[in-house]
Amino acid sequence: MDAGECSTSQPPHPSSAPGSSPAPASPAWAKLVPADPAYPEVEVAEDDAVVCSLVAPAAGGEEVAWCEIRRNGGDASSATIRNLSSDAIIVDGTIVKQEAVDIKPGSEIVSGPQKEGHLVYTFEITAAKDQDKNNVKIVLDIENAKCSICLNLWHDVVTVAPCLHNFCNGCFSEWLRRSSSKSRDKSQSAACPQCRTSVQSVGRNHFLHNIEEAILRAFSSLQRSDEEIALLESYASVKSNIVLGKHKNQSRKRPFSRSSDEINNADLPCPQCRNEFGGFRCSPGAAHLQCNGCGGMMPARSNVNIPQKCLGCDKAFCGSYWCSQGVNSSHSNLICSQETFKMISQRHISRLPDTVHGGNPYEKDITEKCIQQSGKTLQAVISEWISKFDNMEIDRSRLQLNNVDAITSGTYICNHCYNKFIDFLLYWYRVSMPRNLLPPDAVNRESCWYGFMCRTQHHRPDHAKKLNHVCRPTRGNP
Repeated sequence: MDAGECSTSQPPHPSSAPGSSPAPASPAWAKLVPADPAYPEVEVAEDDAVVCSLVAPAAGGEEVAWCEIRRNGGDASSATIRNLSSDAIIVDGTIVKQEAVDIKPGSEIVSGPQKEGHLVYTFEITAAKDQDKNNVKIVLDIENAKCSICLNLWHDVVTVAPCLHNFCNGCFSEWLRRSSSKSRDKSQSAACPQCRTSVQSVGRNHFLHNIEEAILRAFSSLQRSDEEIALLESYASVKSNIVLGKHKNQSRKRPFSRSSDEINNADLPCPQCRNEFGGFRCSPGAAHLQCNGCGGMMPARSNVNIPQKCLGCDKAFCGSYWCSQGVNSSHSNLICSQETFKMISQRHISRLPDTVHGGNPYEKDITEKCIQQSGKTLQAVISEWISKFDNMEIDRSRLQLNNVDAITSGTYICNHCYNKFIDFLLYWYRVSMPRNLLPPDAVNRESCWYGFMCRTQHHRPDHAKKLNHVCRPTRGNP
């Protein structure tokens, strides 16, 4: 009798039905419900996805793999079934041989090439609803759970407003203390360490703190030493929501309204509020964007071909827009150079940024030597890896920019994001390079356990030089 085939004379022992293997150790998330109630249901678990059947059950049977059912990671309401038997099966009326097909709750699965003489099952997802409610799975890139000050996983995470960036409590508290000591105007709010936006308030984020703990349970290698944690907690000063800066009370008097002549003669920061350029002039009350580079204003226009915001950081930059409108510095002082915001493919690079490889000068020197030995220019190497980036040949998970999946060589980004992009490309350039092509003094270096996330490389030159840091963190991995 074939795997999964049933006898029509009498109901076989439950072990003769598919799924006769021992009960799975992990909780079942799905089951196969037989059309014939004389047969048992087949439970499917994460760690036991293969469903087996018995050949010749009357003689004791031989266990044979029948199919494999796995949950789809991106869709909790569907799964994939793969036929592992020597014969075809039927899934929702379609004959399936060795390939894998998608199934959903209610899918009909026949254990053979025809219904007659074979068991018929209905697929159901049975993951306990109460368990699902208590164990919500959140997919999060660890790179997005790092403090941009210490470049490590958050510790006692705090969130600043209005930009909503997140930092370690100790890191931000120390940043705030140093900013206050340097500022002459004590009433002025500190700038966000990540985007330079004026911080109005800061508070502990208990939701992200739970995520921080979950990440540490899953990746113990990211756990800091007791000394580091003690130091951070000694710096931490954010115990509850704190409002930063002193704001003057607004007057209750009716605001003074200027005449139209006064408005026309006013020194408005947006050139198109005063004059028409490129066939456009701002209408009264039009929405404007403030340039992150020069602080000047430009109209917020969604119907122009030139983007006004960097896709990598979502900040506004005016240089390319004003150039497309025929406006230059003779019309207004508050205009950025077009070089501050350009398409990736239009940029030219002749030297490595100081920030490459996390600012490690030894790794930067090694990369420069590798490029020189290849006989190519830096621009040629970058162009080659931009092409690989466009062709989706590189894992983008390490690229510390927003909208990474939408970025191409035709994307406009600012200088800061471009340096991050170059750092990302050169990381993959180094990682993919055969060891024998490295400079002699770099060939025999062992990789640092913490890889590119190592903080010691920034304050101990001997450590930065001795170990390779252009690699992924490996501490705690088997």
